[in-house]
Amino acid sequence: MTENPNHQEKQPLLTKEDIAERLLSLGAISVETDRTYTWSSGIESPVYSDMRLIISDVESRKQIADLLAETVKKFGNIDGVAGTATAGIPHAALVAERLGFPMVYVRSEAKGHGKENQIEGVAQEGLSYVVIEDLISTGSSSIKSAEALIAAGAICNNVVSIFDYKLPIATENATQAELTFNSLTDFPTVMKTALEKGLWSTQQLEVAQEWYADPMSWHK
Repeated sequence: MTENPNHQEKQPLLTKEDIAERLLSLGAISVETDRTYTWSSGIESPVYSDMRLIISDVESRKQIADLLAETVKKFGNIDGVAGTATAGIPHAALVAERLGFPMVYVRSEAKGHGKENQIEGVAQEGLSYVVIEDLISTGSSSIKSAEALIAAGAICNNVVSIFDYKLPIATENATQAELTFNSLTDFPTVMKTALEKGLWSTQQLEVAQEWYADPMSWHK
């Protein structure tokens, strides 16, 4: 049989550990030993995550989009995807293209001008959407996006993120909002991978572990 030169074998999907290593290698997750960051939620942390770096790396962008799409497919009965503004938008667009789904994106709040939209695109009433998020800390931005979709008459029960800190407050918030958070990888996996691969120094690991033990009051 003549081999088709245009045929390409499907690459195996990345594991949680693979993605953790990829994010660490890209510098998308870093820990500082001599400074802290204030997150939008107000949490003080030595850890900073920037999933936007993924879109500049062609292979990482493709593989992560493939895995996001496969995760969305597992839910069944999904009609569209909704990206959170702004960091979730490119990943939602890639997933929508792979699955042939309509897409919208959701602002944190309605615009103060023009048509004053919070949802851009058309969120169709009665259709089921999955929120695509870059990362989850407290989960508030994902919940706001889901609530906006539901207020528009759509259905939304699931959020898919690239990275999740797995903070207890996010679990509590998701339960109250009746949402399920699904992540490709998480902070415990990142710390484990950083240790096994020697990607963080002993001091960085100690600082990260100390913060993660009590993230809400660590800065005090």
